[in-house]
Amino acid sequence: MPLYVYEARDGHKSCPFCQGGFEVTQRLSEDRLEKCPKCGNPVFRVIQAPGLTHSQTDLHYRAKRAGFHTLKKVDHGTFEKLY
Repeated sequence: MPLYVYEARDGHKSCPFCQGGFEVTQRLSEDRLEKCPKCGNPVFRVIQAPGLTHSQTDLHYRAKRAGFHTLKKVDHGTFEKLY
């Protein structure tokens, strides 16, 4: 089953669950969510490239959205900030 990402339409009126975005596993036959399951405020589905789940790009995207930085090892004991 595909994993979909939803975000709040209005970040000021939303709860912490939908404000930063959330993921939902849904069947292809299921209707897309119109409202947040926690607070009932309107949400929209974020368009994502297919086949990138659990890839390096997806990990950087999730880290960035969570407020973290991802690092790449350049040399022994030296790292470069990617995001």
